[in-house]
Amino acid sequence: MKSSEVLNIAWAAILKNKVRSLLTMLGIIIGVAAVIVMVAISAGTEATISEQITSLGSNLVFVQSTFSRGGAGGGMPQGGLVYDDAAAIADGVEGVVGVVVEQSATETVKAGNVVLDGVTLLGSTPDFPSVRDMDVAAGRYFNDLEVERKQKIAVLGSSLAEELFGEVNPVGETLTIGNTRVVVIGVMEEKGLVGDVDYDSRLYMPITLVLDKFATTQFSKIMGDRVRLIYVEVAEEIDLDDTILQIQLLLAKRHDLPLDEADFTVTTQQDIIGTQEATTAAFRSLLGWVAGVSLIVGGIGIMNIMLVSVTERTREIGIRQSIGATPSDIRWQFLTEALLLSLVGGLLGAIFGIGGAWIFGSVSGMRTVVVTESIILAFSSAALVGAFFGFYPANKAAELDPIDALRHE
Repeated sequence: MKSSEVLNIAWAAILKNKVRSLLTMLGIIIGVAAVIVMVAISAGTEATISEQITSLGSNLVFVQSTFSRGGAGGGMPQGGLVYDDAAAIADGVEGVVGVVVEQSATETVKAGNVVLDGVTLLGSTPDFPSVRDMDVAAGRYFNDLEVERKQKIAVLGSSLAEELFGEVNPVGETLTIGNTRVVVIGVMEEKGLVGDVDYDSRLYMPITLVLDKFATTQFSKIMGDRVRLIYVEVAEEIDLDDTILQIQLLLAKRHDLPLDEADFTVTTQQDIIGTQEATTAAFRSLLGWVAGVSLIVGGIGIMNIMLVSVTERTREIGIRQSIGATPSDIRWQFLTEALLLSLVGGLLGAIFGIGGAWIFGSVSGMRTVVVTESIILAFSSAALVGAFFGFYPANKAAELDPIDALRHE
């Protein structure tokens, strides 16, 4: 029998019972759509996190404190990074383009009759705009001399400047932060949200001023100018591994510690992205297996309906055998029906999956990225499920005795 004949007969059998065929395909449709949507959510989350990490700046190395507990009974933390470590890295490590140290605090800010509570003050160093990939829209950023002298100056985030001064250019205006009056020397360009941090609502100041006036706590009085994180921007042509080794050796020497007992860790953006990708990959695999269960359920549904179909069409099978159809012809007829059910279900599932991913992204606000490989994988899996679960009913139909089949009522 020609392949075209087998295909036509199988398709006619499916169309004969449209509702039953659609219900049979439902498990495949749900399974394929679920795979595509879940992978799209996972890929979207992964892409968002990756972009957020890279938006911090390019070619960055993160040096982070790892405090140890003092004494046998615990006590105050010991070790970790200090503010002067940043200057040592800038001066003593080759290929370093910029170094940034940050210290945050929260204060009430007043400009004229406008009073804002809970404004985040970010103390930083002059390399902040270049290292963190931010630009100054008006005025300027502070310099090394102003940081050294703890000058009472500030640079405003774009939305904060608008809240405090409206349409008026704030450069040269004065603010009262807590009990301290400062002069505005610049306004940052709009940055937007990075993760859950709104950079446009922050107020940027010399870190020495923040440490001296706004971040003074009992802890800081005991620990001194300790910092938790130092950002190091490395030139593009420099080997990051070599730079990391230089930083580790320099800080270990400054802290008088062997490398295996260092009170700091050094990581790169790629390390963070790699860890995040490993986590999301494991999560994506879990989602894929959960969605795969739907495909298996759909395959069982196909096998069940095909077995019913064989029983219902036993007399038809006998007639076809009596006019010359071979067991192979019968087998291919029913196997083709199962494959068509799974392939059509897979096609509908792919359409619903792509549409569902788009709708979910629009409604939930979460980013979704439809991955082409997930469509191919889901569609191929649907075909395999159809072939696997359709073989047994097809083989059972092929093994029917023609005489018994003709006598069947």
